[in-house]
Amino acid sequence: MRLLVLGGTEFAGRAVVEAALGRGWEVTVLHRGRHDPPAGVRSLRGDRTAPDGLAALAGDETWDAVVDTWSAAPRPVRDAARLLRDRAGRYVYVSSRSVYAWAPPAGYGEDAPVIGGAEAGAGQTDYARDKRGGELAAVEGFGAGRSLLVRAGLILGPYENVGRLPWWLNRMARGGPVLAPGPRDLPLQYVDVRDLAEWMLDAVEAGLSGAYNLTSPQGHATMGEFLDACAAVAGPDADLRWVEPDVVLGAGIEPWTQLPVWVPPGSDLHDALHAADVSRAVESGLRCRPVAETVADTWRWLQGLGGTAPRRPDRSLKGLDPEVEAKALAAAEDAPTA
Repeated sequence: MRLLVLGGTEFAGRAVVEAALGRGWEVTVLHRGRHDPPAGVRSLRGDRTAPDGLAALAGDETWDAVVDTWSAAPRPVRDAARLLRDRAGRYVYVSSRSVYAWAPPAGYGEDAPVIGGAEAGAGQTDYARDKRGGELAAVEGFGAGRSLLVRAGLILGPYENVGRLPWWLNRMARGGPVLAPGPRDLPLQYVDVRDLAEWMLDAVEAGLSGAYNLTSPQGHATMGEFLDACAAVAGPDADLRWVEPDVVLGAGIEPWTQLPVWVPPGSDLHDALHAADVSRAVESGLRCRPVAETVADTWRWLQGLGGTAPRRPDRSLKGLDPEVEAKALAAAEDAPTA
């Protein structure tokens, strides 16, 4: 197979490239040159936000599939899809479950209503409309039968540049009392970036099209299993102190950002982030590795970087200030455990 990856040097794109190389595929990447691509690829330079950003793709070269992880203005997706529609078999766009109209109910599938106001050729607006516009651009260029819309949820694993799992690992490494937001059995829904990549390549080989919610089934891991795994590899001196959700929220702590991955049970946010129907992806072959493997491999990668993970400048800072954590733990001393 001949694969073109638009990006391919960071997180999801890099995982796709490495998975494709592992299958013996011929891989070309178009990137801006900010990071070195994996060894073994054909590297092309281009800034998709520039007027001539796709010049390196001019010509008559063909690919079996294109993978695009773009998450800003939809216009570059539209331009790439138009340029490549007669030279590639399939367009795989890594989208997001953020495209669903808020707030999707627990158990929502790919047929749930999506947000309005998105356009294939639009400039940058907000994350949700940008991703939906990217979907529309892919379908405009390749048609419904040759476009694959991967509506990913929470993505974790090596090369993470968002700051969620790396923050928890570094927090465990500091040791001491750790605010663990309960309940322990809170079901999570996420996908290891490598499992995401393998599923996409399988989907290309199978000729799949349309939209897929792409995360593990709900409860593949719980909050307790996730934090226990983090402590096991990174924090032998960490002491998990489980705190009830109302105590966490009462301390003014923001779910998802200050305490990455966690959102309180029973909330619209939890239903949207951790309770989607992913049966379509599972039935089409999605396989999800154990949470302990995702955590251990990410810690190994993070240690190789000296503990400091790369961070996308267009994503907010994640994590809880130590002083805020200490005050919340003090307030929770007399509260019932989760």
